[in-house]
Amino acid sequence: MSGAKSGTTTGRTARPHEIVERALELSTADGCVVIADEQSSANLRWAGNALTTNGVTRGRTLTVIATVDGAQGTASGVVSRSAVTADDLEPLVRAAEAAARGAGPAEDARPLVAAGPVSGDFTDAPAETTSAVFTDFAPALGEAFARARAGGRELYGFANHELTSTYLGTSTGVRLRHDQPSGTLELNAKSPDRTRSAWAGRATRDFKDVDPGVLDAELAQRLAWAERKIDLPAGRYETLLPPSAVADLLIYQLWSSAARDAAEGRTVFSRPGGGTRVGETLSELPLTLRSAPGEPGLECAPFVIAHSSGDDASVFDNGLPLTATDWVRDGRLEHLLTTRHSAELTGLPVAPSIGNLVLDAGGERTLEEMVAATGHDGPGLLLTCLWYIREVDPATLLLTGLTRDGVYLVEKGEVVGEVNNFRFNESPVDLLSRATEAGITEKTLPREWGDWFTRAAMPALRVPDFNMSSVSRGV
Repeated sequence: MSGAKSGTTTGRTARPHEIVERALELSTADGCVVIADEQSSANLRWAGNALTTNGVTRGRTLTVIATVDGAQGTASGVVSRSAVTADDLEPLVRAAEAAARGAGPAEDARPLVAAGPVSGDFTDAPAETTSAVFTDFAPALGEAFARARAGGRELYGFANHELTSTYLGTSTGVRLRHDQPSGTLELNAKSPDRTRSAWAGRATRDFKDVDPGVLDAELAQRLAWAERKIDLPAGRYETLLPPSAVADLLIYQLWSSAARDAAEGRTVFSRPGGGTRVGETLSELPLTLRSAPGEPGLECAPFVIAHSSGDDASVFDNGLPLTATDWVRDGRLEHLLTTRHSAELTGLPVAPSIGNLVLDAGGERTLEEMVAATGHDGPGLLLTCLWYIREVDPATLLLTGLTRDGVYLVEKGEVVGEVNNFRFNESPVDLLSRATEAGITEKTLPREWGDWFTRAAMPALRVPDFNMSSVSRGV
């Protein structure tokens, strides 16, 4: 069924593109999609100003999607397995075909994407990361340990780098490949008595643009702020949300923006009386929330890679080209997430999910400059990050969660101490309508969703009445 043949491949060292071709050759279904993900990772961990572990891992996951035509429509079956070799292929392919034949017609069924240009590196070996990615980073981390030790603080954290080479082949002749690097650095500083804690994180493609010394200096300042403890009651406060917190909220908003759900009246993007809110103004600020495969420093796959189907993804769309998309432009809702199927249902343009997210607002002030303009008409708060975010009400996208690792009181433009943590109740959509200032957009690491979504760039946001609904005693 495949558009290209490579001959029979056996043995336990088959290359990824050979695995893909062989799986397509074995298929007896009406259509077949094969996705080979070759993963490698390298990591460092440390505690108490000393490295504790480091390691390198390798892995392979193969996903086979079989489609079977029938009188009632086309069904699909999806099976994924790890550590797959050429010897494991036929049982895997047959399992996907059996799943398709045992399933009812797939509602999202569409013709598989037609072949386009073949990736020039499709037959090349997968890219791999190694511990060499930390060649410059590790010595700088050691220097940060020494400064922290001399300053009476302890550093904990980890650095992780992953590289995934994805090979996508289909029975219609699609042959595409994408290499995705992804790195994260999380650094936590604590006082020796564990009564003070501060966190900083960064996302990176190669660890050449992160300096642990800069993060340590930032954390030292926050621990100094925390030497003075102040209790504050729950309430609404002028609040500065740093880029990490903004990313966590808007990533969840993006994940909740499936067009079909909105058209069926189930989400915050549903228009009262029917339809969606596309075209409505969400913010008076000139906010543009966008994604683009070629975004500098945040590059991601330029085509759809879907291992399963849902309201915001379809296995039938695998290989569909992705282009830059504005979800919100100048404060106006422009697009919701659509597959080819949900686009037809809703009458909206095809707009699949893309693996990065950027909020541009034209802001010119740094977070430090925004702090200097805070707390002049009452107490203001500077957050570090959010965590344990959960949805309360999909109709308004009301979220709840906790602050973590430092909430600081700002009075007359200066941080005067650390206050207790809070539980918050807010909707990111509502926050966009109430935000009065956005700072400079910068690359950031979301604290809550960093295991799933690392490619983000956000500004800090000023919210005049952020709802701290109750006091939390967490650190």
